[in-house]
Amino acid sequence: MEKNLKIILVLFLISSLFIAGCLKPAEPVKQAKEIPKFSSCTEIKNTFEAAQNSYGRSYGIMDMIGTPMMSAEAGSAKSDSSSTPRYSETNIQVEGVDEADIVKTDGKYIYVISNKNLVIAEAYPAETAKILSTTDLGINPTEIFIHKNVVLVFGQSYREYEKQDAQKSVAVGEYYPYYGSNLAVIKMIDSSDKENPEIKRTVEFEGSYLNSRKIGSEVYFVINSYPNYRVLENGKEEIVPLYADSEKGTEFEEISDCTDIGYLPPINPESFVTLASVSMENFDSEIEKETVVGSAQNVYASQENLYIAQTQYNYSDYIPIVSEVVDAVKNVVSNNSEQTSVHKFSLENGKIGYLGVMQAPGRILNQFSMDEFEDNFRIATTTGHVSRGGSATSNNIYIFGEDLEMKGKLENLAPGEQIYSARFMGKKGYLVTFKKVDPLFVLDLSDAENPKVLGKLKIPGYSDYLHPIDETHLIGIGKDTIEAGEGDFAWYQGIKMAVFDVSDVEHPKEMYKEIIGDRGTDSYALHDHKAFLYDKEKNLLVIPVQLAEISEAQKQANEKQDRSMPMYGEYTFQGAFVYKLSLENGFELQGRITHLDEDDDSLQKSGYYYNGGGTEVKRALFIGDVLYTISNNKILANSLENLSLIKTLVMAETEEGNYPEYYDM
Repeated sequence: MEKNLKIILVLFLISSLFIAGCLKPAEPVKQAKEIPKFSSCTEIKNTFEAAQNSYGRSYGIMDMIGTPMMSAEAGSAKSDSSSTPRYSETNIQVEGVDEADIVKTDGKYIYVISNKNLVIAEAYPAETAKILSTTDLGINPTEIFIHKNVVLVFGQSYREYEKQDAQKSVAVGEYYPYYGSNLAVIKMIDSSDKENPEIKRTVEFEGSYLNSRKIGSEVYFVINSYPNYRVLENGKEEIVPLYADSEKGTEFEEISDCTDIGYLPPINPESFVTLASVSMENFDSEIEKETVVGSAQNVYASQENLYIAQTQYNYSDYIPIVSEVVDAVKNVVSNNSEQTSVHKFSLENGKIGYLGVMQAPGRILNQFSMDEFEDNFRIATTTGHVSRGGSATSNNIYIFGEDLEMKGKLENLAPGEQIYSARFMGKKGYLVTFKKVDPLFVLDLSDAENPKVLGKLKIPGYSDYLHPIDETHLIGIGKDTIEAGEGDFAWYQGIKMAVFDVSDVEHPKEMYKEIIGDRGTDSYALHDHKAFLYDKEKNLLVIPVQLAEISEAQKQANEKQDRSMPMYGEYTFQGAFVYKLSLENGFELQGRITHLDEDDDSLQKSGYYYNGGGTEVKRALFIGDVLYTISNNKILANSLENLSLIKTLVMAETEEGNYPEYYDM
């Protein structure tokens, strides 16, 4: 009896505490929202056509029926065991959220996309390194993930319809029937036997692969599919993207019924967007997928959520409405303005749930324009467009709460300029804007309702990418510039790297800088953060460089001429620049590594563009004290102590017509 009274007393005290608010029950997991669905295929078709007519441009259905689209041809480090040395991983944005890339390593093997092949090399120890296998993937592969003994490949292919199927397509107006489509392809490969990897599963989506993330063993990815409207012989309408999965042994079929296709207001109906996930633990795991009408341009993901961003423009006062569903096509932005909609999805063990939408004025630059911190979402945008003749632009920060409502904003930064790079780091944010000089803004985001500028630094040049060294130091990599003699703009020059000290937030300063080459010098790292390798413990910085230089004779001749535009240098090198970088001594060039043979004269023969035939170094990684550089044709292993060559591994030669990705202004 006494025991029962004690139990009753304890329960009474607990309930009293709940009533008093001292204890709170655990909050329920946020429930996903029901995505509104279309009622028919005709309604989907009408939605695309209404948007096309209102924008006065050939988005959507007309594009697909009219013209076939032909298919196109690191930062952190870890050690998995005591027998595996420390090695670098892909340079990612968010800890614990992996990003696919053209090369991966597990500390012993290197997996790399080389032309249309998956190449597996036994890389460690470097002295006995060798190519173990070269697997023809039968597609144009773009990037990979690895997980234990599984390799997941993303790529593109092209499907031509059989003659009888092509005749079912319908011409619209002056457009001809559409006879094929791009395919986004996923291949899952068993690499248990590194010398004989086996393709276990192939999944094909009608459309184009946009981006992906890997959290644990789950891979989440996004596919864009333009509508391909068909009327079958039996009168049935088809517009939903097709899908095939070798695991199910099925031929191409609609990814879902028209009535299962959703839309995310406010929609910008340029395409179908499919969000999907697959586990790399099992080759036969179910593919979770959700297909909606909308547009996906950029992807950001934390460990719990995924965000899809699209910029939409309002070009018309009136948008035709053909049904209640198409009413969602109405833009909520003012005339002649741009607005970015960010749709938030929850991620949990492969499950994807829709949580809602946020809207911010302006457009974003890339994934680094978005960030999640302490249940808040931050986004950096630019409104307006920069021109040499002057323009009305501004740059902004918007912060949204967990309820997806805007909590705070900081607008009208650097009028007349645009964002060139952004990086959010906890309670701080960093922006680089540019038109003639590079203002680096240090932002205080600790109070989500009142973000503010702490300080700024104006220097020549700009940064395309910002990388944290620690909480008070950043690396910036971009271009050096000189102001134009006439006009409100600046000319791009060689690559500029800088270390910024932001410990005094009101007075950030440039501690060190390094200029590489002259006008025309470029790097994959300026356009893809995965080409940037930095390791603080090793004081190691490696970037691929396409070096253009102006000789002294050319400089003297140029000074005698009245030139309105600086001259371009001639290409003299392509490969990796290897630096020792420390806060004590700044940038110290240790040497350069090229994949060009001594008798290769491709640099001398190059004009405005350079095609190295697959010898262009694109990535670098380290395993222990060995640096590996990767091009389409080779893997070179060099000692980090003195950069002496240890081993050369030759992969397949590049096919003709494969050009590098460099570009300049």
